[in-house]
Order: sequence, then C-alpha cells, then structure tokens
Amino acid sequence: MIDGVRVKQLVRHPDDRGFFQEILRDDDGLLRRFGQASMSKTYPGVIKAFHYHERQDDLWFFPVGNAQVVLHDLREGSPTRGETNVFYMGEENPILLLIPVGVAHGYRTLGEKPAFIIYFTTESYNPNDPDEKRIPYDDPSIGFDWTTKMR
Repeated sequence: MIDGVRVKQLVRHPDDRGFFQEILRDDDGLLRRFGQASMSKTYPGVIKAFHYHERQDDLWFFPVGNAQVVLHDLREGSPTRGETNVFYMGEENPILLLIPVGVAHGYRTLGEKPAFIIYFTTESYNPNDPDEKRIPYDDPSIGFDWTTKMR
C-alpha cells in the first residue's frame, strides 16, 4: 500500500429497523486535524480524476453506491513514489480511506446508480488559495486504464 494511506473497516450493527454505523471518531487517529466535511453525488460511469493537495489530507467514505478509487503517489522522497493503489469502496465495501498530502486521487462510479461521497479534510476550502492541483484522468505518467476488464 502507498506509504501513509490508511483504511478503516467500518462495522454495521443491523437490526429489524435497519442499521447503525459509526463513520469517524476522534479517537481513530486518522485525521491530524479536522478542517471540513463535504458531500458530493456522482452519476454512473463518471470519472472524477485526478487531483492532489499540497496542504490537506482527505478521508473518503462512500455511503451510497460503489466506486473504483485510484491513488497514485507523487511525493518526492516517498518510499512508494510512483506506485498506484486501487480500492473498491461503497455499499459493498464500507471503509474509510485516508489519502495523504501529495497522493493523487480520483474515482469512477460503478454500477447503475449514483454514488455519494462524504469526505473529511484537514483544511477548510479557501477559494482565494485553493489547495487543488489537477491532473487529467488519462495522464500518461500515471497510466491507469479505467476500463472494466472482462474476467
């Protein structure tokens, strides 16, 4: 796994009414500080990639739908520089994924319904100085093939 990336498996407590599930706790030790919580909806088949941050960590959770999440380590001096990780997140695999500063990230919505992402960051968004660096989803230096393979 890319150095600094962490995964928390989430536990659901079902009963005859539905389920209860904690997402993030202050004693998880995942975020070095809390900045902001946000939510986004993405339609089926859409690819939102890639971007990275120079100041903030991201913590991602997909409570509705499913997504293929791709990380690529851009950090100078990282023992995992140049490595790519793929995670399948969402209703079928409820996890939290910590994405450190300098790791490019993006996702593709899987299935036939929209995916919702809730994400926590260590910094609040500043429109006058956005910490958002973009890389095209098909950038050859990353070289990730987003197509589904028939196996």
